[in-house]
Amino acid sequence: MRTPAARALRAAAAAALVLLGLAGAGNAGAASPAAGGAAAMAASRGSGAARAHPVTAYVLLANAMIPIRTATNTAGKAINVGCSPANMAITPNGKAVYVTNYASCGSGMGSGDTVTPVRTATNTPGTAITVGIYPYAIAVTPDGKTAYVTNTGSDTVTPIRTATNKPGKAITVGVGPVAIAITPDGKTAYVVSQLNGMVNGTVTPIRTATGKPGKAITVGISPVAIAITPDGKTAYVLSQPNSSENGVVTPIRIATGTAGTAIPVGKFPRAIAITPDGKTAYVVNSDSGTVTPIRTATGRPGNAIPVGKSPWAIAITPDGNTAYVVSQLNYIVNGIVTPIRTATNKPGKAIMVGKFPWAIAITPDGETAYVSNSGSGTVTPIRTATGRPGKAITVGGGPWAIAITP
Repeated sequence: MRTPAARALRAAAAAALVLLGLAGAGNAGAASPAAGGAAAMAASRGSGAARAHPVTAYVLLANAMIPIRTATNTAGKAINVGCSPANMAITPNGKAVYVTNYASCGSGMGSGDTVTPVRTATNTPGTAITVGIYPYAIAVTPDGKTAYVTNTGSDTVTPIRTATNKPGKAITVGVGPVAIAITPDGKTAYVVSQLNGMVNGTVTPIRTATGKPGKAITVGISPVAIAITPDGKTAYVLSQPNSSENGVVTPIRIATGTAGTAIPVGKFPRAIAITPDGKTAYVVNSDSGTVTPIRTATGRPGNAIPVGKSPWAIAITPDGNTAYVVSQLNYIVNGIVTPIRTATNKPGKAIMVGKFPWAIAITPDGETAYVSNSGSGTVTPIRTATGRPGKAITVGGGPWAIAITP
């Protein structure tokens, strides 16, 4: 059944998108915690090294997905992926994108409660895969064999075998699952559930070998995001009680499945990202206009870093030298991106982008960051070497989530 928590989540997402003129579309931001990758974009940059496929940025709109060739910064033909696409995940080999379709929007406009696979070689969608009610977050195992989808309306997770695009048996988790992350060894998926937003949420571990859920781990109120350290030892869960209270980050020891002492951060934390060396987690505090760095070795927060009003998303370069933070400011003026030098935690000069920027992703070689501007219908490329924005790429109404092939 469609639970009260799921209905509340749906209402909140719809309310936020009414402000964007996108009523009925799904909420997103998929690329923020895990932008970038390990592979180099050598061929498109003229280094002479071979690539199996061109590097492509994929951007979600209200009822479609737009591919952008990063070598030329040109947008391709819209791909019909279903109605209210919420999030997406790209397989490690870069051959497929899986898009969650949060809701239905009428005849001829695509179906909800599904996941659409898209072959990146041709940018053609496959047959929609039926999952649970209100599918939202999605993650793919490191071996690329299975995609896991959280169903916020049915309180389950659906595994999908990527070789066949067939869904497996739904796995019961906590009420209102909204986020998921998989350990680097691929053995365990951690699912974040908000419950009703009034009590502490939970994280449910799922053994990928068996599809069996383990004992739920209690975290903070209204958890919204999760990130796992590259060594796979610790998961960090971000919780946002409400806009008037400071949020917390709960560390979970993977080996024991136990929660550690909650780490205080700023108000209404929205996103979290961890440096490639695993030494620092950065938390975006939307209502504080700051980013909180956390030293993972000690679990202690550092001094808050000012980044502008309403920061919303973050991505870290593959070399770990710079974190880029997207701030929305307001819907009237253009937003900004603030680079933070991770060695010093000092913010650099703000980079102007489009209106109401929503998400950010970085190319595998770390040379370009792409920012989706929901209020402008564009994507802004930023050269990381110079900190200068390039010409905005027109993609259509209300782009939000963005992801880049490895």
